[in-house]
Amino acid sequence: MVSPFSIEEILRDAATDAVLPRRQAGSSPQSLAVTLLADYTLRTRAWLPSAALVALLAESGVTTAGARTAISRLARRGVLDSGRHGRHSSYRLTRPAADNLAHGGGRIARFAAEAESWDGWWTLVAFSLPQEATAERRALRGQLRWLGYAPLYDGLWVSPHELDEASRAVLSTVALGATSVFRARQVDIEAAGNRAPIDAWDTAALARQYDAFIRHWTALLPHVRAGDVTGAAAVRARTEVMDAYRRFPTLDPLLPAEVMPAGLPRHDARAAFVAVYDGLAEPAQDHVRAVAERYAAGARVDIRAHTVADLGTLAPTEQGTDR
Repeated sequence: MVSPFSIEEILRDAATDAVLPRRQAGSSPQSLAVTLLADYTLRTRAWLPSAALVALLAESGVTTAGARTAISRLARRGVLDSGRHGRHSSYRLTRPAADNLAHGGGRIARFAAEAESWDGWWTLVAFSLPQEATAERRALRGQLRWLGYAPLYDGLWVSPHELDEASRAVLSTVALGATSVFRARQVDIEAAGNRAPIDAWDTAALARQYDAFIRHWTALLPHVRAGDVTGAAAVRARTEVMDAYRRFPTLDPLLPAEVMPAGLPRHDARAAFVAVYDGLAEPAQDHVRAVAERYAAGARVDIRAHTVADLGTLAPTEQGTDR
C-alpha cells in the first residue's frame, strides 16, 4: 500500500524541521528487516542466517546491496547482534532492541482493543527553550509526539490522557528548559480565533488514513480466508500490514470519541489488521522457517510467528544463543 502516513499531514502546525524526517511512500529496508525479525524471532531471539534475511528482503523488493547495507547499519546502531555459525554469518535482535520491540508490540496489541473512557480533561505541556537549543527542542518534541501529544501552539502541546509515571520519566530526560505541565478543561469562548485542543490534530486527514487502510486490507481478506495467500506473498502482506498499522498509535493517541467526528473507523481498522496479521501467521511462519533453514544448512531455526493477542505478552528469552 502506497501511503506515507505523514505525521505532518495529521498534526496541525507541526514544525517540519524539528521532529522526524518526512516519511516516504513504502518502507525502508531497515524498517522491513526489523519488522521481519520481530515478527518471527522476537520471542526466542533466534539467529537468522544473513543470506536468509537478504533473501526474505528480496521478496519485498529490496536489492541484495540494499539489504546488506540495511543489515550492516542495524548492527552498527546496536539493533542487531552479529555472529558466525560455521562458514555463515548470522544476525539476531540485541536484547535492548528485543525489549523495545516487545514494549512496542504490547502498545500495538492494546491500541483500540477496548472502548476508551474520557473525563473531559486535557494534559498540557508548555515549554520555552532558548533559540539556540535546537537539539533539545527536537528531542523534546520527538518525545512528546511519541507520547501522543500534538502542538496546539508552538510551545504548547496537548493530550487527552493523564501524564503517567512512564511518561514523566521520559520527559524528565529531555525537558531541561522551562517546562510546565497542567491538567485542564477547555473553556469555550465566542471568538473567531477560538481553538479547541482537538484542533491540534487534523481529524479529517486521520479519518482518511483509516479509510485507506481499511479499503486496502479488507480487499485482501477473502483471499486470506480462502487460504490463497501463501509463501512469500503471505510474509510480504503480513509485514506490510504491520508496518502500516503500527503507525496509528502515534498518529491517533486514542483521541476521545466525544470530540471526534462521528464514525471514525478506528475499530474497523483494528479488525482488518487482526484478520490479516493473524490469518497469515501460519503460512508466513512456514515460509520464513523454510527460507531460514535452507541457508542454515538444514539446521532447525526457531521461527515462531505470533498473533496480535500474543504481542501483549511477548517477553524475549535467552534462547537462540546457539543454533
